[in-house]
Amino acid sequence: MANNRSNVDGMFQQTLKKSVTIAGVGLHSGVIVTLTISPADANSGITFLRTDLRGAAAVIPARWDTVVDTRLCTVIGNDHGTTVGTIEHLMSALAGCGIDNAVVSLDGIEVPIMDGSAAPFVAAIEQAGIAVQKSPRRFIRILKPVAIGDGVKSASFTPDDATSYSFEIDFDSAAISRQARALEIDPDSFKDEISRARTFGFLHEVEGLRKMGLARGGSLDNAVVISGDTVMNAEGLRFKDEFVRHKILDAVGDLYLAGAPIVGHFHGVRSGHALNNHLLRALFADRSAWRYETAVSLPVARRGLEQLAVA
Repeated sequence: MANNRSNVDGMFQQTLKKSVTIAGVGLHSGVIVTLTISPADANSGITFLRTDLRGAAAVIPARWDTVVDTRLCTVIGNDHGTTVGTIEHLMSALAGCGIDNAVVSLDGIEVPIMDGSAAPFVAAIEQAGIAVQKSPRRFIRILKPVAIGDGVKSASFTPDDATSYSFEIDFDSAAISRQARALEIDPDSFKDEISRARTFGFLHEVEGLRKMGLARGGSLDNAVVISGDTVMNAEGLRFKDEFVRHKILDAVGDLYLAGAPIVGHFHGVRSGHALNNHLLRALFADRSAWRYETAVSLPVARRGLEQLAVA
């Protein structure tokens, strides 16, 4: 995905040029869901809209403080009890493509799993096209370290001049074992290095979830499934370290619930949806740990440059 040079260095907010619709099975419900991503006004953020409901009950802002469940996926909800689950891969694609404002309409309780990665959502966004808006983009700059964890799992932010991620995982299965990866996130690196990495799970866990009435839509078509030390998918892996890449993909989506791109470094060790959300809550609870910065265009004579003005 080539960077849009009319929006040098991401100075301005972006939305879609037109609506785009995709459909697929829900990972846990097993029900076919139709989802439409539509353009939205500047400064409106990402909003989910349940088309099977009406009025305020149908609307859920995609924010860290609307997260209501993180046990198997990231679920957001509103005061009316309406929820939308499995949003992390779509949120990751919106973040990776630099989409600030969009309305996500769907006729079910969860975002379709597609192939288990963010790539189908990236393709849909590319099909719709990206529109640059007139309002400057707002960033969240990390000013000091913020960390949470229990000695086994951890997640942290530290100051950085870029949006960067690193992650470590360690599983007993030889199919995964210990993996680590670090990279800066921009539209190109996200698409090439992260977006195609699929969600994964162990066969015995899938069987247990199905007995609980969950993972009804899960299959080898939308997840990497491991049995013991063996990857069961006939086509194998898309990357040698696909597992840790997917953990970064999840983190990018979970952390985009901050409401703006984060300028700083995220480091996760065996972190998951719950810890990612707890890290955002810890960040916003400490007003000295972050600040908003807005990209402001300089005069036309210096077009292509930018300065960061503290909001």
